[in-house]
Amino acid sequence: MAITFDQEDHPDHVPRLRSYPLVVSPIVGTTRLTKVLIDGGSGLNILYASTLDKMGIPHSNLCPSKAPFYGIMPWKEAMPLGRIWLNVTFGQPNNFRKEPLTFDVINFPGMYHALLDRTCFPKFMAVPNYTYLKLKIPSLKGVIIVEGSFEQAYYCEQDY
Repeated sequence: MAITFDQEDHPDHVPRLRSYPLVVSPIVGTTRLTKVLIDGGSGLNILYASTLDKMGIPHSNLCPSKAPFYGIMPWKEAMPLGRIWLNVTFGQPNNFRKEPLTFDVINFPGMYHALLDRTCFPKFMAVPNYTYLKLKIPSLKGVIIVEGSFEQAYYCEQDY
């Protein structure tokens, strides 16, 4: 199934001409998260501890992680609280894709609920388009189009 982007994908209105982050609203576990950044440059799926708490998932469900990572706080290593495997679902009840992803849980403040990295693209066979703020995912029932929101992206950046 071919995934393409064309003039039909172009938004009717772009509030301000600039570059916007691709912010989407998948279901993670059993909770719809409304501020999930699709970060094509990152190598980690990140879930913030505050999000985990709001989802009602106890920290005792985390698996230990001894692998620090860099890039969250400039020039400092970060240690995750642990790792957790959660299903991520894109689409609607009549046409969706669900895949398990591993998240590093961090205890930093963040403007997003979670970040999905470039490794989620092959898992979902997803194709992002940052110009149109869309993510297209093939499924057995056709292409799932996940639309980002210019408004949500703008507010996330303002919160930062």
